[in-house]
Amino acid sequence: MLFVAGTYAAVKPGGEVWTAEEDLAAGIHGGEVRDKEYYDSLNIGALPDAFTWCNKDGTNYCTMSRNQHIPQYCGSCWAHGSVSALGDRIKIARKAKGIDINLAVQHVLNCGGVGSCHGGSVGGPYQWIAKLSKETGQGISYETSQPYLACSSESREGVCAGADWSCTAENVARTCSTFPPAGKCSAITQYPHATISAHGSVSGADNMAKEIFTNGPIACGIDAVPILNYTTGISSERGSGTDHVISIVGWGSDAATSKQYWIVRNSWGEYYGNMGYNYVEKGNNALSLEEQCAWATVGSFTDNSNQVHCFEGGQNCAPPAGGAYMCKDGILGKKCEKNTLGSMSKTDCEAGCK
Repeated sequence: MLFVAGTYAAVKPGGEVWTAEEDLAAGIHGGEVRDKEYYDSLNIGALPDAFTWCNKDGTNYCTMSRNQHIPQYCGSCWAHGSVSALGDRIKIARKAKGIDINLAVQHVLNCGGVGSCHGGSVGGPYQWIAKLSKETGQGISYETSQPYLACSSESREGVCAGADWSCTAENVARTCSTFPPAGKCSAITQYPHATISAHGSVSGADNMAKEIFTNGPIACGIDAVPILNYTTGISSERGSGTDHVISIVGWGSDAATSKQYWIVRNSWGEYYGNMGYNYVEKGNNALSLEEQCAWATVGSFTDNSNQVHCFEGGQNCAPPAGGAYMCKDGILGKKCEKNTLGSMSKTDCEAGCK
């Protein structure tokens, strides 16, 4: 498969989506491009007129709706769209069994380097999670150990002022044992997490529908201006560039107009639109929705079968005395490095890093 930067529409000033130039400057390449030739090779056949992962054969594979704008405004739609779609794909892999796994958007903001509360990349979060997965064996944290606070390192609004939002071990996964001075907040090194094994881009209505139908929801750029005051119905405006990111969970068909439409999950809360969702006409690039989308393949995830069991206060999962170490690939082979994001003691690292 070809690895190239994605296709970009014009981005509105002040929008929440990086330009192609900003992506390239950050080293974001878009990943594996899945095109018509790829989907033709799957022999999927004719797609149904309507399909949604939120109600597939009577089962809901969609994870929760989110609100990026509380506890204060944060332009992190790019992280919400990708994290929501990945969460859905994990639920699909689990066959909708067990409690939903909700991933930590705040971990992406703290450590991803692919965006902030002032905008980011459509495909960047997946590239970062893939790199993290490969280098550390651990992926994106679960939200229960890194809740969303709508802050990034440059934020000065609301609860963000005066706090540290850099990529420390505590800003990956943490817990607090009790009130100080007896207790304290500390990092959890063996935290529940999800990894990805592949990622890339897709565009065009037919390819997007086949990707969704075959593998699960995707994250896409959209022109958000026409849907700011959306309440119901199908949006059909052409769009004039992407300034927002959402996730698409499927499509429907309107009997009155015979129009097909994308089922779009936004990140503006369930008070918005149709309980957090809105509909956009499918097949004519309405709202520039069919130009720039990203997908990810689930690698692994923490559940009851592979969990590291930590105490309530996290003491047995705190960073080891003497600092945390990580096994990394070097030019001359693997070597142990002291790293705040590591989970091993120096002795354990040296013993296992061969």
